[in-house]
Amino acid sequence: MKEAIRDRQHSSEDIVKAFGEEPMFDIGDEVIVSVRYPIGHFRVPNYVRGKRGIVEAVIKPTAINNEEEGYGRNAGKRRHYYRVAIAMTELWPQYVPPGDGLRIEIFETWLERR
Repeated sequence: MKEAIRDRQHSSEDIVKAFGEEPMFDIGDEVIVSVRYPIGHFRVPNYVRGKRGIVEAVIKPTAINNEEEGYGRNAGKRRHYYRVAIAMTELWPQYVPPGDGLRIEIFETWLERR
């Protein structure tokens, strides 16, 4: 009996995760913040759109998309937030000193691979 149960057990490699369960990005990934101008409620400041950054942290657990939730269109969709480090010189090229940076938490749907 124990052998039959053991034979039916699957390794974690056999499990297919649902969309949104696994983060799309990892710590250290280079990303670009999407350039979009949705009408209504949005949570990404204009000054970071189109800017390059590096994922510094994956925020867990997953969260509801606040932009969709504001319009009642969420239906249980959960994704990840990421803490993204953006160099100040990326935001303002003349910024001094060049080593400073901005840390901002951005929802997964706003990030693209670089």
